[in-house]
Amino acid sequence: MELDKKESIIIIKNLDKRFGQVKAVNNVSLEIKSGQVVVIIGPSGSGKSTLLRCINYLEVPSAGDIWVDGVHLARNTKNINIVRREVGMVFQQFNLFPHLSVLENVVLAQQVVRNRKRAEAVEIAKQQLTRVGIPEKANVYPEQLSGGQQQRVAIARALAMNPKVMLFDEPTSALDPEMIKEVLDVMLNLAKEGMTMVVVTHEMGFARNAADRIIFMDGGTVIEDTTPSELFANPKHTRTKMFLSKIL
Repeated sequence: MELDKKESIIIIKNLDKRFGQVKAVNNVSLEIKSGQVVVIIGPSGSGKSTLLRCINYLEVPSAGDIWVDGVHLARNTKNINIVRREVGMVFQQFNLFPHLSVLENVVLAQQVVRNRKRAEAVEIAKQQLTRVGIPEKANVYPEQLSGGQQQRVAIARALAMNPKVMLFDEPTSALDPEMIKEVLDVMLNLAKEGMTMVVVTHEMGFARNAADRIIFMDGGTVIEDTTPSELFANPKHTRTKMFLSKIL
């Protein structure tokens, strides 16, 4: 299958993911164009995070196909590693190394995965820490940072790899309310810069302001795939209406 890379950077066809008897993702097909910001919403257990984790094979699909930037993801270690180099991922938990400074947390993966010389990796790390608004924290350790600052370090670490796609799995769900905005502001800026982003979140304000598309999932399937204005003003499905009535 020949793919037009310019047209769609992520292509998902008939994706299934089962955990025992539970079908967490059920026959999902999606295409995401380069530069799009796609927000995935839905109730807990709807398959949002599982779908996201399948995109870089942190979860191995039970069936179906995924292409990222023209590379077919299958049980092929070479292709999986190629894709993971091009896809940054930010999790609920920050996953920083506590024994390394902020700077070293951002430098390490560049040296290991991108094979960059230390001087280049340090320079890029400093640039990305400035990009997320915490250049002055380069020499402190994660435990000395707030949760919002730690998550911004995690974003800087992902950006330092020069990814073509950024995946965010509920990046603010572990944060205190006053820290959420500082992380969402960084993500909004990335969206404005044209970064391709797939974001699982409960932050409806971010979805309204940043998303080109919103996907509503329930029971492992895509119920609606539309624009923010259309979804919030005119949801088509009863299940969507019920979900929005509880959170808006």
